[in-house]
Amino acid sequence: MSDHILAIIQARMSSSRLPGKVLQDVAGKPIIHHMLDRVQNAKSLDGIVVATTTDPSDDVLENFCKQLAVPCFRGNLPDVLDRCYQAATNFQADVIVRLTADCPLIDPEVLDLTMAVFLGQSLLNVMPIPSQLPGNHSPVTIPFDFAANRLPPPWKRTLPIGLDVEVCSFESLQHAWKAAHETYQREHVMPYLYEGVSFEASSPSQHQGWYIDSGVTPRGFRIGLLNHIPDYGSLRWTVDTPADLDFVRQVYARFEHQPGFGWKDIINLLEKEPGLASINADVKHKSAFDIDQRTEGH
Repeated sequence: MSDHILAIIQARMSSSRLPGKVLQDVAGKPIIHHMLDRVQNAKSLDGIVVATTTDPSDDVLENFCKQLAVPCFRGNLPDVLDRCYQAATNFQADVIVRLTADCPLIDPEVLDLTMAVFLGQSLLNVMPIPSQLPGNHSPVTIPFDFAANRLPPPWKRTLPIGLDVEVCSFESLQHAWKAAHETYQREHVMPYLYEGVSFEASSPSQHQGWYIDSGVTPRGFRIGLLNHIPDYGSLRWTVDTPADLDFVRQVYARFEHQPGFGWKDIINLLEKEPGLASINADVKHKSAFDIDQRTEGH
């Protein structure tokens, strides 16, 4: 695969529920620093860029990226789809991996596996790929236009919130950028690609607990969804509230001497200390249709 695969990490200081969260300290480092460290361990990426906004409050993020020699792109605040598209264009991405900077427990192996699903390079023997697509689509070698390891509410997920990875081709992102007009589609970047999807095929067997659902949306986009058994979709590992921050700090404290810990290590920790998961169990996760009222109409 010779395409340029770029991870675009969305980040801003003006979070509605926990302002400045991406620079909050966890185990001696800002959250976004942990995120970058973990994403950089993924094997499938050719590059990483932090996509922040032109708002003056995000000057500090640009300066932070400069200190770490991490590329930074600044774009539209409310229109995150435009920001992501412009970053992908500016850095000549062929494949985009969309991430958010509030996920300091993201697992590089899960990222790589989601990418493998998108490219059809792993689990292909158990991956049912739709053979007939609506519309006039030309045959391509990559089996999906969009792949993810979860879809937001109201769809079901089987991985903890905070391991989220979305992958799409540049062509698909460009299509969404041109055609998506609803506010939630612009703010959440990729709903235009997957909304309305009907998963008509599931893999008949598992590979180390993983399986893939595939389907096609009414707009003709081919969707691959990575799932896991057992189902851990009720767990919350992202940082959007003070309770989330407390949980993540507790997890990092437990792995002080194991910096390369992965998501299965956290699962094992929660089995030993089930009370940890209750710290932020009551936090309601945003859906794909929630929008930030502060930026609506900008």
